[in-house]
Amino acid sequence: MADAASQVLLGSGLTVLSQPLMYVKVLVQVGYEPLPPTLGRNVFGRQVYQLPGLFSYAKHIVKVDGRAGLFKGLTPRLCSSAIGTVVHSKVLQRYQEAEQAEPGTSKKEPVSSLEQVLKETSREMVARSAATLITHPFHVITLRCMVQFIGRETKYSGTLSAFATIYREEGILGFFAGLIPRLLGDILSLWLCNMLAYLINTYALENGVSTMTEMKSYSQAVTGFFASMLTYPFVLVSNLMAVNNCGLAGGLFPYAPTYSSWLDCWSQLHREGNMSRGNSLFFRKVPAGKRYVWEERRFR
Repeated sequence: MADAASQVLLGSGLTVLSQPLMYVKVLVQVGYEPLPPTLGRNVFGRQVYQLPGLFSYAKHIVKVDGRAGLFKGLTPRLCSSAIGTVVHSKVLQRYQEAEQAEPGTSKKEPVSSLEQVLKETSREMVARSAATLITHPFHVITLRCMVQFIGRETKYSGTLSAFATIYREEGILGFFAGLIPRLLGDILSLWLCNMLAYLINTYALENGVSTMTEMKSYSQAVTGFFASMLTYPFVLVSNLMAVNNCGLAGGLFPYAPTYSSWLDCWSQLHREGNMSRGNSLFFRKVPAGKRYVWEERRFR
């Protein structure tokens, strides 16, 4: 119980600290560009037109809504983080209890390293999926609270009232908008991360060398970053589907067409070359072949 409480507190602290970053990221993902491109220099010193980065974007939000404006959607996100942490730990705890209750557990032969990785990854997948499924309604509310910045709406002003609004207008399914690509992205990222880390640790790094042992401790972080980059389109599509056609300006034309499904959203983003939109908040390049429309605060 104490471990779960400490995890919730740590997770809540990280959530508060990362809220401005996620807020800016979500607005960029839906295509909202309140500031026009400026002439700057890239890493090679060449003059290029660049879009405002994280800090410039955040300053604009503060200018419009004050510092508190950077924390819109924080309450449902904190609820999601806390509930998700508890569900995740409870599922893994049940697995451990079931394993300990099996007769002859101590007499079992040790499993191979690959079998152990597959076993642990499968359990982690179930735990994460359960946490995502239960907390997704809070995730949807969080995104919609943030996207209200575009049209200056107040439709989702509170967590409880947001639940009532979604249920009244969209029914139960409204709470799970964008769930499928989110689940798929999480599962693919987890398996890619763990299997790549296993392959690197087993075949690329030799045992018995101190430097190699240290490198193994970092392989999980490196492969996790690589896996998240590969599966980013699932995150983008999930977030866009969560706000699509929900009555907010950020989920309607001109920012987004009405997608019939997440596959339709995926295909349209792919055709437009926007599969990585919002992936980087620094050194943001102007989209090739598109012009900035000041009245709409976007590119087209």
